Amino acid sequence: MNLIERVKEILFAPTSTWPVIETEETSVAELYTQYIMILAAIQAVAGFIGMTLFGIGGFGVTVRVPMMTGLVQMIVGYAMSLAMVYVLALIADALAPSFGGEKNSISALKLVAYSSTAGMVGGIFAIVPALGMLTLVAALYSLYLLYLGVPTLMKVPQEKALPYTAVLVVCAIVVGALTGAVLGMIQGGPTMGMGTPTSNMTIETPQGTVNIETTKGAVNIKTPEGTVNIDAAKMEAWGKRMEEVGKKLEKAQQSGDQAAMEEALKEMTALQAEQPMMASGR
Repeated sequence: MNLIERVKEILFAPTSTWPVIETEETSVAELYTQYIMILAAIQAVAGFIGMTLFGIGGFGVTVRVPMMTGLVQMIVGYAMSLAMVYVLALIADALAPSFGGEKNSISALKLVAYSSTAGMVGGIFAIVPALGMLTLVAALYSLYLLYLGVPTLMKVPQEKALPYTAVLVVCAIVVGALTGAVLGMIQGGPTMGMGTPTSNMTIETPQGTVNIETTKGAVNIKTPEGTVNIDAAKMEAWGKRMEEVGKKLEKAQQSGDQAAMEEALKEMTALQAEQPMMASGR
């Protein structure tokens, strides 16, 4: 696989590239060594340079991270980003049948890895912290790539692709938040259970163990601070309702109906509060 060509293809011609990716034979090791590890290093190195050499400035003050601290954060953050791709692939694989799709661990890893291309390449903007908004834009484009790849890679029907994508995005936010929490807890180096693909993953930290378990129709994330439970069926229903409200809002915007827009925004706010993700304390 030509790395540069694949990046260009998935970024600029995703619709025609996903079917090609679906037919390719590969392995977890090949995807990591030939693609994920290389692109993930972009943001890690760029962030290190940006925070240690340029720093974050404002009102005449610039804050820089000490060189050794930045180096440790770069190494640990890089390792955690690789683990996050693996975890999200496990979740994507586990949830696919709940949305009419098919379980396939390699296809799930392809989906997460290649849809993350925009976000990983956009990490180059981290060299200049002030350009953080461009990194966010790149990450949002990755969500679009994910949506486009779902029907082809996971065989999810087109009408369920958006709810499935919405659930994965919520899971990514949860995993990302946990990753940030783990990074904050780590004083030494974490050890990650990254053996053969299974439905479980364990991350050991000095403060305790983080377990991510994927079972039929559910994802359970257990941390020293509590547990997060995600029910796929409820998340699908929630995603459909959110999609319907989104259509109402779009229609109201097109017609210029201010009252309808306000009503749709109220419904969306209420739905956000009803997000079916349960968390419990220790």
